[in-house]
Amino acid sequence: MVTTAGPLGGPASGATALPATESPTVLRMVLGAYLRRLREASRISLDEAGYVIRASRSKVTKLETGRVGFKDRDITDLLTLYGVTDETEREALRGLAARAGSPGWWHDYADVLPSWFDEYVGLELAASEILAYEVQFVPGLLQTEDYARAVIMIGYSNPKEIRRRVDLRMARQHKVLDRSSPPILRMVLDEAVLRRPLGGRAVLRTQIRRLIELSERPNVTVQVIPFQAGGHAGAGGSFSLLSFEGFDLPDVVYLEQLTSAQCHDKPAIVKGYQAVMERLRREALAPTNSVKTLRAMLRDA
Repeated sequence: MVTTAGPLGGPASGATALPATESPTVLRMVLGAYLRRLREASRISLDEAGYVIRASRSKVTKLETGRVGFKDRDITDLLTLYGVTDETEREALRGLAARAGSPGWWHDYADVLPSWFDEYVGLELAASEILAYEVQFVPGLLQTEDYARAVIMIGYSNPKEIRRRVDLRMARQHKVLDRSSPPILRMVLDEAVLRRPLGGRAVLRTQIRRLIELSERPNVTVQVIPFQAGGHAGAGGSFSLLSFEGFDLPDVVYLEQLTSAQCHDKPAIVKGYQAVMERLRREALAPTNSVKTLRAMLRDA
């Protein structure tokens, strides 16, 4: 637990709990937000903070948004500037910075992990709720190994690279779905996803069976938007929404393109996608009826 500095640099009456997480991405964001609050409470500008750590205001902004790691000297100098003198608090924050600078488990797959996907994997690991809408593929967290291989083979041909990418996807599933407090997953799939026989019909049948099994978990909901629904709110394409209960972090919308991706946390953008997701969930079949549809597809596949 770290006490929050008051406007004059002393401890405030409240406290901010820092839940344990494996994700250095989230730890950087939490620590950055905490430092921003300290700076603002002390009425210190970005330029002044940058001068103290021998950097630009842009560097301070990146630190406060968790985009870059923290040097111990920078943390020490900023805490002094912000009037944090309690040694217990200072050591706790320096320790948090060290954890935030450690590599995540996914760095073992740096040879096949795109730099633009790195941030999302770190966020996913600490999310309390993940909502996703997909129009082409089953979401990566729900894919079987054979289905994942078929998807990856669309863009890659080197057998070793394909194997590594499949392993990475399976590791992601294990880290997220099998953790002690797994996130709530609410997945909305266009029917086209379930009609596209990637890897052949046998692979598709096994994948549909996997979706049915996962739907039985209390934290997993799968909904299908049938063709008969016609046009719907998801015309703009696939997206994911992540929430972080217990962390002082905003919700995030993740948009992936062919060779890049974007994570947005601006309230206006996030609220827009949240509204679309709410409409999609209303337009989709109810969870129970979606499972019935999956079972029917399994019989017909």
